[in-house]
Amino acid sequence: MNRLSRRAFTLAALSAMSALTAGAEAAPRHGGAPTAEMRGMWLATVLNRDWPSRPGLAPAVQRAQLLQQFDTAVRHGLNAVFFQVRPCADALWPSPYEPWSEYLTGTQGKNPGWDPLGTAVQEAHARGLQLHAWFNPYRVAGHTDLSRLAASHPARKHPDWVVAYDGKLFYNPGLPEVRAFVENAILDAVARYPVDGVHFDDYFYPYPVAGQTFDDSAAYAAYGKGFANRAAWRRNNINLLVQESAARVRQTRPTARFGISPFGVWRNVATDAHGSATHALQSYDDLYADTRTWVKSGWLDYICPQLYWNIGFAPADYAELVRWWAQVAQGTRVRLYVGEALYKAGDRTQPAAWRNPAELSQHLTLAKRYPQVGGHVFFAAKDVATDRIGAMARVLADHYTHPAPAPL
Repeated sequence: MNRLSRRAFTLAALSAMSALTAGAEAAPRHGGAPTAEMRGMWLATVLNRDWPSRPGLAPAVQRAQLLQQFDTAVRHGLNAVFFQVRPCADALWPSPYEPWSEYLTGTQGKNPGWDPLGTAVQEAHARGLQLHAWFNPYRVAGHTDLSRLAASHPARKHPDWVVAYDGKLFYNPGLPEVRAFVENAILDAVARYPVDGVHFDDYFYPYPVAGQTFDDSAAYAAYGKGFANRAAWRRNNINLLVQESAARVRQTRPTARFGISPFGVWRNVATDAHGSATHALQSYDDLYADTRTWVKSGWLDYICPQLYWNIGFAPADYAELVRWWAQVAQGTRVRLYVGEALYKAGDRTQPAAWRNPAELSQHLTLAKRYPQVGGHVFFAAKDVATDRIGAMARVLADHYTHPAPAPL
């Protein structure tokens, strides 16, 4: 998930069991065990956003930087790290399916000399942190030149699997062989390592760009019969990925939870009576991600919508979206966590609310009104560490004074 590439019109920048995990302060009840609550952070590797600080560092330096990230999480009262291990159809473990990530060595396919995912699982658990392996399903490259990929890259062997769009390369979600390959590549990591979760981000079909077309006409002609239109077929393609991945994760590692952090708006109420009182890009229509159905159908173990807006932001009000998602999750088996835009705190290009160190703390206070909200995940690790205006320190002081285990 490269949240660095958000477009302005998306309104995002670089954009049941749940009652048991209510977002209270997790203090022990009558001397008993503390209440479980998700307190997570995303650790992004795409473009070396959070880790490693640059490609080509010695293995010992990379490892030390990774451990520093986990220590930072612990110091800030967090209990889970969502570690991006497949940023661009590549791998941060010795995968038989895809090449080593270029973000490790600077050269895609080059062995970094150590196993980042294996180390991450071991070291996170040693610190009492959950480790959720975060995968981007379809992004292949931030350019359109297949020859720049490693010679062994599956996209070079199967150029018919790839669509060029917005100056980037993507696997075509409409091809059954692509879906099977993506699932196999992901499940390899799940089988190898005792991860606590398997996590997808918000990139399914790519974010729309005015005047450009995602050319999947051949796949639609071959596989789109029986659907009312291409949009319905595309949504079904993503639904199949979600359903199949969930089933295979549970079969491969029953203790791991499967969840997704989608764009925060499903549909606007002006489009659909079941939608939210927002005026924003719609994941259902623009990304072909029917996030509400995923929850209502119980396909996920948790959902963590990216509610990357401030309270009172008219096009997409945080308060409205927490209310809407809590209503969607109510009565389902799917736990609800809220994705928080820590990276916006102190950013003067954002609305004035983000210059207030208390904005994020107020998010957590507001979310406590809803028993369906079982915690929060912060984007992202670099911002937890730097804490530009003290927003994370305020969250810690106001809400995380008592340790809490992550939900099981």
